[in-house]
Amino acid sequence: MAGGEENSDGGKSDFHVLVVDDSTVVRMVHRMLMTSLGLKVQEAKNGKEAVDLHINGAYFDLIFMDMEMPIMNGPTATRELRAMGVKSNIVGVTSCTFESAHKDFIEAGLNHCVSKPLTIAMISSFLPDSNNK
Repeated sequence: MAGGEENSDGGKSDFHVLVVDDSTVVRMVHRMLMTSLGLKVQEAKNGKEAVDLHINGAYFDLIFMDMEMPIMNGPTATRELRAMGVKSNIVGVTSCTFESAHKDFIEAGLNHCVSKPLTIAMISSFLPDSNNK
C-alpha cells in the first residue's frame, strides 16, 4: 500500500456512518463491513429513529437508508431529513429490483440508490478518496 498509511487513517476514524435498517442481521453485517474500514458506525432500526437522532443533534457524514421499514420507511425518512436541512450523503439500500422503486426513492432526496447486499467495494465507493486507499 501507499507509504505513510500506517501512520494515518486518512480521517476514517472521524467519518461517521448511520446504518438504517429494520433487520438486525443486515445492520450487524453492514456494521462489521464498515468498522473493518475504520468507520464509526451508529445504527437505527427505522426511519423515525434516524430522524430522531438528527433532531437530537447527531451528525453523520454518510447514511445508508433501507427503503422498506416499519414505523417510517426510507423515502419518508429521507424527505424529512432533507426538509430538516440534513446535507449528509444518503444512500438508499434496497432489495427491490424495480427501476421505478429506485427512481421514487432517489426522488425523495437520495444521493444514490444501490441494491443489497452491500460490499466493502460498494461502501468504499461512497467514501472520500482518502478513505478509498
